[in-house]
Parts: sequence; structure tokens; C-alpha cells
Amino acid sequence: MTRRNIDDVTIECVQGNIANQPDMDAIVNAANAELRIGGGVAGAIHRAAGPDLEKECRPLAPIRPGQAVITGAHNLPNRHVIHCLGPVYGRDEPVGDLLAACYRHALRLADQHGLRSIAFPALSTGAFGYPMEPAARIALKTILNELPGLSSVKFIRIVLFHARDLHLHASILQEIAGSP
Repeated sequence: MTRRNIDDVTIECVQGNIANQPDMDAIVNAANAELRIGGGVAGAIHRAAGPDLEKECRPLAPIRPGQAVITGAHNLPNRHVIHCLGPVYGRDEPVGDLLAACYRHALRLADQHGLRSIAFPALSTGAFGYPMEPAARIALKTILNELPGLSSVKFIRIVLFHARDLHLHASILQEIAGSP
């Protein structure tokens, strides 16, 4: 685990399961355009939340790459799920801008809803094929750039499935945020 306090906000990188973050007000779903159960992160979140999550999502779909929408969390221990459609690497352009938009829109939605904490997976890095290192740089730079505009969000967690991804995110966070 890596933890940094920047501009009165805690940023943390941990290894774990995004669908099991009981201390977070919101978790972010790496959603598909139709906001339905899928594989990977979307499947894990929908299975843990139960069928009412998909029912609530139906009228909000479809969304486009870079967009985010917020729902209740249903059977999850969180208050909300923020669904982001990340770009498919090599297909959706401009891929970096669209990925940054996911993080920016999710943080702004959390802040608009008065949430204090939010947990992200590594968006677009699974089935959507975004290479982990450039995706991590975009995610962390976008998060750091958004900090001055946040009023209620005080805790941001990035949940990585593999230890190597945790180490990569931790080193990039240290590189771009400076030493603690």
C-alpha cells in the first residue's frame, strides 16, 4: 500500500478487489456502454450489488467513452457506484483524453454528491487493452490535477488486482507527486 496526502486529500494505492471496499462512499465501475453485467470489474460489481443495480442502470444507458453516471450501490456496502466507460485502446480516439475524462467526471460526480471517498479500478486496462503504465500515468495525473477543485472528496483509492500493478502505480505516484 502507498498513501500520500496532497492538498488535504489522501491518495492511496492498494492491492485488492474493487467490489470489496466497505469503507468507501463510492466505487467506480469499469462499465460497458450498456451499463450491464459483464466480465472483469463490471461483472464483479454487478454480482456483488445484485440485480437491482442493472435495473437502475437501464435508463441511464448507453453512455459514451469518457462519460460517467452515478447510481445507488444496492447490496454493496458503499453508498454509490459511479460507472465509467473507458476507451478501447486502439479504437476510441483520442484515447488518452477519453481515459482522463473518466477519472475527471467520476471525481466531479462524487464531489457534486457530497461524497468523501471514492475507489477506482485501473480503468480500461483489462479487456479494453490499455497498457498499464500509460493508463496509470493518465489516471494519477488527472487525479492530481482535479484535487484543487474538490470540496467534499478527501480520500481517493486506486485498487489494483495484481501486486505488479500496485508497485507500478506507487512508483508513478511518487514520481509525479514528489517525495512525501
